[in-house]
Amino acid sequence: MVDPLAHSALNVVLYGQPGRWAMTERGRAQVTRDARSLTIGPSSLRWDGATLVISVRETGVPLPRPIRGEVRVTPEALTGFSATLDDAGRHRWRPIAPRARVEVAFDRPGLSWIGTGYLDSNDGDEPLERGFRRWDWSRASLGGGETAILYDTFPRHGAERGIAIHVDQAGHVSPFEPPPLLALAKTAWRLPRFTRAELGSEAVEAHILRTLTDAPFYARSVLHTRLLGQRAEAIHESVDLGRFAAPWTQFMLPFRMPRRSR
Repeated sequence: MVDPLAHSALNVVLYGQPGRWAMTERGRAQVTRDARSLTIGPSSLRWDGATLVISVRETGVPLPRPIRGEVRVTPEALTGFSATLDDAGRHRWRPIAPRARVEVAFDRPGLSWIGTGYLDSNDGDEPLERGFRRWDWSRASLGGGETAILYDTFPRHGAERGIAIHVDQAGHVSPFEPPPLLALAKTAWRLPRFTRAELGSEAVEAHILRTLTDAPFYARSVLHTRLLGQRAEAIHESVDLGRFAAPWTQFMLPFRMPRRSR
């Protein structure tokens, strides 16, 4: 069995200008952890009891530009909700903090930002590409500090799953009936994207406002949608694990995800 700590990375993406991207894989000797902290190479994550403090000390790729700064994620509420994503129970998901205050302060490049964010966890007992063909996920901020999260998984074996949960300001989780599945515009890589959304009185369907990341097997986008009777903007992700496992994708990965042994 492969030791997951031997293949650890902190993924940092800064959009816009000046943009940066880093996801350097580190070996087991460069990873340490305990109940409240995780160190991966020169970067670290630390839980101080109220805030997750992320210290970023990375170098971008493919251009070797420095990425130095701190991200502070303070949950507005924590949930104990978790869900299995496949019939065999090999893959699990937990929306730890459906809504959080995020403070970003970077020296290189120089930028700062305060806004709303999200923290979740995925874990499993086998590689993702072995368990799934694809999935679509989205999180929308609603009025009153509430949140709606959708997660549609398409396993290689077993039934497809559509998770739809509403989280109130106190962190209470309530499942709701998933609205209809809608096709979104494909990416420049021709990656299919789907979401679920309600049709309002004006029959406004979900649509892409901006594509943030467009990769051969993955897309992150900003989405206009309608959920639980409210119009909202959502962060949306689509992943195609068949494309991820393809030889041509695996050939390209080291250029975007280099490995550093020390």
